[in-house]
Formats: sequence, C-alpha cells, structure tokens
Amino acid sequence: MSHFNNLPENEKQELHKNLSNLAQKFGGQNFFLNFLEDIRATKPHPLISPYCDFKSEFADIYWEKVIFKDKLELLQKLRLNESERDNLLLEPNEKGYKKALNLVKTLRPIVFEIEIEGRDDIEKIEPFIVISDSKTKLNPIFDAIFFLSLDNVKRILNYKPRENS
Repeated sequence: MSHFNNLPENEKQELHKNLSNLAQKFGGQNFFLNFLEDIRATKPHPLISPYCDFKSEFADIYWEKVIFKDKLELLQKLRLNESERDNLLLEPNEKGYKKALNLVKTLRPIVFEIEIEGRDDIEKIEPFIVISDSKTKLNPIFDAIFFLSLDNVKRILNYKPRENS
C-alpha cells in the first residue's frame, strides 16, 4: 500500500477512517505520529525484537513469535511492488514465490497487540489480509504503523473525501 493516491476512492475513505480512529485512541494525530516516529527511530527495526515487543511512552506492542531479519527484509521488499501487482505474493512461476509464500504462512498467525497508554482496551492488528490462497495483501494499518513514511501517514490522516456532486 505504498501508493495511497492510486487507491480507489472507497479504499482511501476506509483507510482514512480506520487510521483516524486509531489515532484518536492515542489522543489525537500528534500523539499517534510521535508513536510512529518512535518506531521509525528504533534500530534495528522493532519487528525483529527478540523479546517480541516494542515499548514507547505512547503505547506498547506485543506479539507471540520472533520475526527474523531475513523475513523482515523480504516483507519490506515485497511490499514495495504490492500496489503494482495488487498482491503481496508473487506469481507461482516467479523466482522467490516459495519464500514469499513461506513468509505469509509464518507471519499470518501473528497478532500484534497494541496497548495504548491510558486506555484499558487492546488494539489487535494482523499483518495480512488474505483474500484467497493465491492473493494476499499487507494490512494497510500494519503497513502504516511499521513501514509507511510519516509523510504518507499524514497524507492519509489529513485526507478529505471527495464530495458527491
């Protein structure tokens, strides 16, 4: 989901609504963006934490399974071309198909639990939206939290739906 502007209008509206709702749970856009800045500033990438967690002053994220660096690198590579293919997975005859499929099988059962500071409820985020055996998309909320540039997240949060004429 690296090209927000290329999404159909209904998907833009839905993503804006979902991401805005999440930002409001953080107390507003600024707190949410500060949380994302903390994630971006963490080296190595927080998803490869051996403790399966990420902690900041705004929220903590927990998950159940260690993600290794090679899986993270493959995910980062695959997400770049997802918009063009309309699929995170490669074609079965393409080089790297089995690695991509194994990545999805490995990460699909992981649920990321976000405990937002000052709230009792827990937000649960899955990394993928599985459409069929041959079609999987990266969850745009997961993408926004861990990968999208802050400028793109701001663009989504500040998006104004088109008025119906």
